[in-house]
Amino acid sequence: MIRKLLFLFLAISIVSCGSSRKTTSSRKSSKSTTVVRKTSKKEKVHRETFNKADAIVETAMAYKGTRYKFGGTDRKGMDCSGLTYTAFGMHHVELPRISYQQATKGKRIQLSAVQKGDLLFFQTNKNRKRINHVGLVVSHKSGVIQFIHSTTSKGVLVSSLKERYWKEAFTEARRVL
Repeated sequence: MIRKLLFLFLAISIVSCGSSRKTTSSRKSSKSTTVVRKTSKKEKVHRETFNKADAIVETAMAYKGTRYKFGGTDRKGMDCSGLTYTAFGMHHVELPRISYQQATKGKRIQLSAVQKGDLLFFQTNKNRKRINHVGLVVSHKSGVIQFIHSTTSKGVLVSSLKERYWKEAFTEARRVL
């Protein structure tokens, strides 16, 4: 008898947990999804682009602390263009493997207009007049631009464009998304 009561109580508890969700709350969430779908194409594309930029930056940030390796594209070692090549590639955005070739992709933008997911290009070797370094914008807040990249001395890290070295070496910014 006690087992039957316990079984009945357990069965009622399970059934009541399943039915405790209000159907109106699921309708509300589907309405908000519908509202997103009713936005203009331009807004929708912007939202998708922003989400992709977040995902690409998150992927790049996962490599923070990875040592530098010329030609590297994995956790064993990575160079600057290997980082951007890998982070974008994991989200189905194709980039060339070399930084100066990456600088031919997308649209050139003003530094003041950069946002998360944009690429920054540098000439760190002043004797050769060619882009030889790339970084991925992580944030642009209050005029401070943070970017993730890989350096020969410290590997993958986040730097600021306010740092004198990077400010002087900067050549252009590009948006590929």
